[in-house]
Amino acid sequence: MKLPQKLQITWQEFLLLTSGAVIQAVNVNLFLLPGNIAPGGVSGAAIIIREFTGWPIGVMMFIINIPLVVIGFRQLGRFRFLIRMIYVVILTSVIVDLSAIWLPAEGIVADLMLNALYAAVLGGIGNGLIYRGQGSSGGTSILGRLVQLRTGIPISQTYLFSDGIIILIAGLVFGWEQALYALLTLFVWGAVTDQVLEGPSTIRMAFIISDHPQEVSQAVIEQLGIGITALPGKGMYTEEEHGILFCTINRPDVILFQKVVVNTDPEAFIVIGQGHQAVGGVLPHQLGSPQSGARKNYLL
Repeated sequence: MKLPQKLQITWQEFLLLTSGAVIQAVNVNLFLLPGNIAPGGVSGAAIIIREFTGWPIGVMMFIINIPLVVIGFRQLGRFRFLIRMIYVVILTSVIVDLSAIWLPAEGIVADLMLNALYAAVLGGIGNGLIYRGQGSSGGTSILGRLVQLRTGIPISQTYLFSDGIIILIAGLVFGWEQALYALLTLFVWGAVTDQVLEGPSTIRMAFIISDHPQEVSQAVIEQLGIGITALPGKGMYTEEEHGILFCTINRPDVILFQKVVVNTDPEAFIVIGQGHQAVGGVLPHQLGSPQSGARKNYLL
């Protein structure tokens, strides 16, 4: 019997979701709980509640997530996404309590800084894998999405508000030193999540404004094997027409690229920014470049 399309999941997505959930669960018992670090989210709230009740972390995470998942199901209506989220929530909650049996209750390090940083790294990796599997770990991400849809407030600001409240409560319960470490964990966690999702910034995006676009393009194509897209442009102050060139380049080629452009047109204006990914394009030999074959060209 074939499942409906909205319930189907690829083995790659299943592996990403499962790996992310396992990493998140182990992270709770290995770094967050031993250091009493509550960097927001459901795990942070569960750590605070455990301080007063002694209840298992996984059980509390599951209970807290139930109303949030119901709200998300009714309000967001993304059934395929929510099925993945429910899987991650259940798996994480179960593994948190199961792994607590074998992992040392005091963690593996006593230093709060190490606990905070490694919790952030592991948590970010787990989060990134879950997002890449088209899922979510639930919790404040549901509330953030709902607030964003209803108010237009950027989702990053909603996270800051919801997680900030949990960190504030953690400061009152565990002390302000733990709260400051939790805040550090929260920021590094987000940065690592972005790295897992998008990868390191390995390419550069270059804009060139030149009165000799044909010559500059030809020099770059011949000497670097990089394709360029030309756009018409107009200086709004001088009201003069200029050529605008755009291309992507590898990070090690930035200096050579600048030299080629400046040697061709000393008055060219160059802006180089960071990029994470460049997909598609043609091979350098298709442009007739003498330096063909070694590198893929990202843009025509």
